[in-house]
Amino acid sequence: MTVNPLITDPTMIFFVVLLIILLAPIVMSKLRIPHIIGMVLAGIAVGPFGLNILARGSSFEIFGQVGLYYIMFLAGLEMDLESLKKDTRRFLIFGLLTCLVPLGLTYVVAKTMLGYSHATSFLLGCIMASNTLVAYPIVGRYGLQRHSSVTLSVGSSMISLFLALVMIAALATLAPSENDDGWLFWVFFLLKLAAYIVGSVMLIPRLTRYFLRRYSDSVMQYIYVLSVMFLSAALTSLIGLEGIFGAFLSGLILNRYIPRVSPLMNRIEFIGNAIFIPYFLIGVGMLINVRVMLQGGDALWIVLLIAFIGTFGKALAAYASSLLFRLPQRDGNMMFGLTSAHAAGAIAMVMVGVRLDLVNDDMLNGVVMMILVTCIVSTLMTERASKQIVLNSKAGQPEATGDDEKILLCVKYPEIAPQLLSLSLLMRNGELNRGLVALNVVYDDDHAPQGREQGLQLLERLQQLAAASEVGVQTQVRLATNIANGIKHAFREYACSEIIMGMHVHTDRNPRFWGDFIQSLYNGLNRQIILTRFMQPLRTLRRIQVAVPSRAELEPGFHRWLERLCRFAGGLECRIEFHGRQESLELIRNYILLRHKSVRADYTHMGHWNELPRLAANIAQDHMFVVVTARKGTISYKNALERLPDELQQHFTGKNLMIIFPDQFGTDTKDENMSFTEAQHKEEKSLYYFIARMLQRKR
Repeated sequence: MTVNPLITDPTMIFFVVLLIILLAPIVMSKLRIPHIIGMVLAGIAVGPFGLNILARGSSFEIFGQVGLYYIMFLAGLEMDLESLKKDTRRFLIFGLLTCLVPLGLTYVVAKTMLGYSHATSFLLGCIMASNTLVAYPIVGRYGLQRHSSVTLSVGSSMISLFLALVMIAALATLAPSENDDGWLFWVFFLLKLAAYIVGSVMLIPRLTRYFLRRYSDSVMQYIYVLSVMFLSAALTSLIGLEGIFGAFLSGLILNRYIPRVSPLMNRIEFIGNAIFIPYFLIGVGMLINVRVMLQGGDALWIVLLIAFIGTFGKALAAYASSLLFRLPQRDGNMMFGLTSAHAAGAIAMVMVGVRLDLVNDDMLNGVVMMILVTCIVSTLMTERASKQIVLNSKAGQPEATGDDEKILLCVKYPEIAPQLLSLSLLMRNGELNRGLVALNVVYDDDHAPQGREQGLQLLERLQQLAAASEVGVQTQVRLATNIANGIKHAFREYACSEIIMGMHVHTDRNPRFWGDFIQSLYNGLNRQIILTRFMQPLRTLRRIQVAVPSRAELEPGFHRWLERLCRFAGGLECRIEFHGRQESLELIRNYILLRHKSVRADYTHMGHWNELPRLAANIAQDHMFVVVTARKGTISYKNALERLPDELQQHFTGKNLMIIFPDQFGTDTKDENMSFTEAQHKEEKSLYYFIARMLQRKR
């Protein structure tokens, strides 16, 4: 007899769920237990097999399905694709082992010890071969999404899940009552799958670039991303696979268009971790009937045996793979922790077995209890492995407190200020957890009050955008009669290490390439200055092209600008290509191999700086052209740099552009220490440059 639940009002149901989401982490933290287990246990308590407070109605079906899609989508979105390409062999090996080892072990145990038929034993083996990344949110909390063992586990999970789903589809096809098409079914299935994958890979990137270039509204971007995820999930369901495969694939495709450090990524993770993923975990708990354990007899034996082989098979595959790949034990623990949990995928497969009349009540209860056991084991092992990896990585690294990084973001034009903020977020060192300094300098004239008000509004907007990425921003609107001096004074007051600013966009008002004050700024400041010009959103860039002058490696700021560009390329997951002398390229290659192995870098020899205009032919609209220049009197400065403004205007008009003035030897107090041996002011172009231009015209 079915008993009605205690609470049926939709508002109260949602309140109880929110209360569980709020209190579960608090209670579990007191017990030193991962809060994910608390969600599952709370679902058991309030569900129909517990206190019967809530029914597992349509809201849990919908939100739970969204939560499962969210887990798989985030897993694809946060994967290190470069590591995936480099370690394809490992992914395939571990994927096959974590699928076939539990499958074979479960089949033998079910056939010999439980007395199941061939079809039922094979079905149970397919259930054990798959897994759900229930513990993946724990990895995100420790910032290990791109650790090698994590990416290996996520990629292999998709391989094992895909194989398990295909085998379940084969089992359903072989059932006479289900399908009489035979081999024709497989032909259509493979054709539909190939068409879906090719269509997704071809269409989604083009549509995404089109959308992101034209719409910057945060709500619209978030809705677009969710629409892509659900459409991909729906299409895979039509093919005959579970929607979680489509959600994961859409995350992989959108991976490079949503940087890890961005407001959009923060919103995706926040909403998923706050609502949808907890809803899914609570719904899983509501499926579990603990009373089966108390019945004893055959039911208890089946539950214990299925739970054991569901855990042991995955452990055997994970640790065997870690030994084969010569990985440390903590990586093996992580691989076992992430691949050992079974959840909604197992439920979906066992429901197929019920429809095919291959599953009895004892087996159904055994699978559901196995879900509880494997979820607990998975979360505990993943939590332990995450702590081991973090502690080991920090033990081998020097203290980060010696890094002087503090970025000053100079903003003036509202149309490019959000892009400058995104660039700063990509270039900053997230491990230092330092905020940014945003500055707006206003001319101290009759229009200063209006300019100051506009500056305050602009900086407030930037604070809101940075807060979405959980980055603090100090802001200041400064009045000054000389813009360059105002920036330099703020730079020293806040003890900043570098400046990021945009190039002036109103060329009709100021035809000079550098504008009114940039030349005075880089001549009067020896620290790194990055000037940028954006023609399209950063996340749509596909390649960064960098022109490196000879002897750039001898400057004191060499590693600073190289580190920033590596973070920039790594955050966007785009390829970066360096053009320069062989000795410079060799040092750059060694630095990237040592510090940023995942960055995809190419190195092209450029014998002389006069070859700079030739690069224009290879700079596409979705490329960023970076020029590393130098101040006069420094070791990497050359007279050819005087032609840089004209060459950029002539050959690189309409291109995304970045100009870097690296750190140079000297102090940042030239104003106070000026002497007759070094003039304070330097002209943008020398008299010799104009004489050479006149001689060329006469020819």
